[in-house]
Amino acid sequence: QVQVVESGGGLVQAGGSLRLSCVVSGSTFSINSMGWYRQAPGLQRESVATISSGGITNYADSVKGRFTISRDYGKNTVILQMNSLKPEDTSVYYCKAAVITTICWGQGTQVTVSS
Repeated sequence: QVQVVESGGGLVQAGGSLRLSCVVSGSTFSINSMGWYRQAPGLQRESVATISSGGITNYADSVKGRFTISRDYGKNTVILQMNSLKPEDTSVYYCKAAVITTICWGQGTQVTVSS
């Protein structure tokens, strides 16, 4: 059974940094794309950053220049480095992994940015 586990959330002041990590385990198949999404109360889940199996990255306009996604293929891990955080970045952040045709989600990690 595939498991997706996030870590690294927390409380930070505006302008600060956080590093989110996501590890995928339990899969005997290669992982295709991986990504980070976020969902604030009352809002739809939105894509923050994704990275393909070939290393192609995409970012939401709101985080370009501040967030960086990277991937360790050998460890089935994806990292989201978040710098210059803003209060509007406050949300639950979810990791998503595409394993063949199956989409797997983590349980989410809370990121709170105080002004």
